[in-house]
Amino acid sequence: MNTVSPYGSWKSPITSDLIVSGTVGLGQIAIDGDDIYWVEGRPSEAGRSVIVRRTPDGKITDVTPPPFNVRTRVHEYGGAAFAVSGGVVYFSHFADQRIYCQRLDSPPEPLTPTAKCCYADAIFDKPRNRLICVREDNSGEGESANTIVSINFDNGEDIQILTQGNDFYASPRLSPDGSQLSWICWNHPNMPWDGTELWVAEINPDGSLEGKQLVAGGVDESIFQPEWSPDGVLYFVSDKSNWWNFYRTVNSRQEKPEIEPLCEMAAEFGLPQWVFGMSTYAVVSENKIICTYTQQGKWYLANLDLASKQLTNIETGYTNISSVKARGETVVFLAGSPTESTAIVQLNVATSQWGILRKSSDLSIESGYLSVPEPLEFPTENGLTAFGFFYPPKNQDFAAPAGEKPPLVVKSHGGPTAATSSSMNLKIQYWTSRGFAVLDVNYGGSTGYGREYRRRLQNSWGIVDVDDCANGAKYLAEKNLVDGEKMAIAGGSAGGYTTLCALTFRDVFQAGASYYGVSDLEALATDTHKFESRYLDGLIGAYPERKDLYVERSPIHSAERLSCPIIFFQGLEDKVVPPNQAEMMVEILKAKGLPVAYVAYEGEQHGFRRAENIKRTLDGEFYFYSRVFKFELAEPVEEVPIYNL
Repeated sequence: MNTVSPYGSWKSPITSDLIVSGTVGLGQIAIDGDDIYWVEGRPSEAGRSVIVRRTPDGKITDVTPPPFNVRTRVHEYGGAAFAVSGGVVYFSHFADQRIYCQRLDSPPEPLTPTAKCCYADAIFDKPRNRLICVREDNSGEGESANTIVSINFDNGEDIQILTQGNDFYASPRLSPDGSQLSWICWNHPNMPWDGTELWVAEINPDGSLEGKQLVAGGVDESIFQPEWSPDGVLYFVSDKSNWWNFYRTVNSRQEKPEIEPLCEMAAEFGLPQWVFGMSTYAVVSENKIICTYTQQGKWYLANLDLASKQLTNIETGYTNISSVKARGETVVFLAGSPTESTAIVQLNVATSQWGILRKSSDLSIESGYLSVPEPLEFPTENGLTAFGFFYPPKNQDFAAPAGEKPPLVVKSHGGPTAATSSSMNLKIQYWTSRGFAVLDVNYGGSTGYGREYRRRLQNSWGIVDVDDCANGAKYLAEKNLVDGEKMAIAGGSAGGYTTLCALTFRDVFQAGASYYGVSDLEALATDTHKFESRYLDGLIGAYPERKDLYVERSPIHSAERLSCPIIFFQGLEDKVVPPNQAEMMVEILKAKGLPVAYVAYEGEQHGFRRAENIKRTLDGEFYFYSRVFKFELAEPVEEVPIYNL
């Protein structure tokens, strides 16, 4: 028989200690011969990222020795920080951003010189004995210079610029015969999901490029993940039809290559390129692509026949699939579901044999403690519909008193051009197993619902996203699924901005938590890294021409309208959203006499990677709500100082 206890006071086996001790982050995947490599982010090792190798006999070993940390700072968010061929690994070390060469059973040796440069998205050009990659050079005045370069294996000082002149580059890819190079580029004020260009060039005997040819894309068309097939056909994903769908070049060497659409459908085969190396498909052969696509927030794995253009789904049971890689008939990818943590999965497409190579968590949690998300559509402003996932409270040991409704935490994801997923997230189950309901919102501007939905946020950041989060909460309260007097909103980065706007400009929520959130849009526009330095042109308006909008939509300039408690979490080495943005808000709330807490972490950047800080953040937010919403904790957690309580 269940114990009757108020929502929020349920004792849960899903503790912060359990989450940080038993979980790793799984990232970039690479296949080298019969070996499979990936990156693990380890909170228990101060957030260090490590390359791991799995051999055909199932043996898994670390490749990267301490203290090396595999992470690049190109675009600040990084991605694609290593490449491997013939058992030789090349990776970016976070501390100095040099590329290191590591042969198996040998220590890493620096390849590139000590300089203010960082590298990402490397590929091997074996015939010319070099790497080709994206370089970000921070040695000059003003903005960093982004280029595609080659690096000689024998002499890392021998660095040749292959193409330059655009603000950003990504995805350099060699044709199978090594005679052509393709890449993506774009310019301010566009972000890669706004508009990019796909280029191809011939490679000269000396390794330089000639005959550069624009293949597809433009300022209003986003190109994603170009890949060559074994027979020399260039495939890519474009959103020119409103949806990120497949295309291929019929002849990339023509002056104006013919572009052929494949598998046109109302689904997304692409993603916003926040990091390098994102992959939704792999070319298995000249006749087959294994891909993943999303519809209504759920991801599917499929086989695309390149001759018939027929798409056939492959049943997996997973609802979130990414990082698809292939070699021959072997396909490897990241996958998760509402009841299974993210894992690296291997599939043989010829035999249909499956295998899980590595789980992000080996924790075994009974289903009676897991809340399964319910896809939610709800009405929002201007007669439109917004989307999200609703998690009701779930704990097999407890029930709430009759008539009591649960408190709600609304999650506003970062980006804001990103999307939440339905994969098992123990940080959400932390809340639901204690008696909270959670609404994870894919507000207007999120990806996965077509370019038109993504563009709802055009010139409307701080309005559309806030309305959608507020309307989702009100919808649940009106349906009597949550307590309308105990609703909080929480988010990180751009989601922190949405959180602060909702608490400042709306009267729906009674508390909130900002994780390294933006409070001053002017400061963000004038004091952030190159990748996002013009992002707000499309989300708010050109600066300084529309300075009025930046002031109008900045919570810090309307803090007098705040009337509820907020807790702030901040990394003190954050270059994306500097700490002063949180600290100014904290001082204003202190002066207003509102309950406020501020938890800052030495050594953390934009996002928390250390186990002890992840734990303190989870427990700290929970403790804060317990004091604000006045419920008893089933077990003590580390307290955080709260001013004006």
